Amino acid sequence: QVHLAESGGGSVQAGGSLTLSCVTSGYMYSKHYTGGWFRQVPGNQREGVAAIDGDGRAHYADSVKGRFTMSQDNTKNILYLRMNSLRPEDTAIYYCAVGRYIASFLDTYEYNSWGQGTQVNVSS
Repeated sequence: QVHLAESGGGSVQAGGSLTLSCVTSGYMYSKHYTGGWFRQVPGNQREGVAAIDGDGRAHYADSVKGRFTMSQDNTKNILYLRMNSLRPEDTAIYYCAVGRYIASFLDTYEYNSWGQGTQVNVSS
């Protein structure tokens, strides 16, 4: 069973930075797996933020391009999300997720394993 645990959330002022981590376990990393970061504001749909596909290519939502960077440590099965130039609209619960044979990297329905989330608050 795949298990994911996020950490690194917190409160920052606009313009600040945070790095989220997601420790994964319960599967052997291969090029068929994709890891992703998503976020959700209560009352809104969960949206894709970033993903790294099995070939190591990163994909980003337009709203975070140039500000967020996703990376992964394949040997330790850890996903990272470096968030710079944070804005109040980035405030949300951030989730990491893993799935196999994913075609649409920022669509939530493609992923079948999720963490519990970590809260990010950005004040103006």
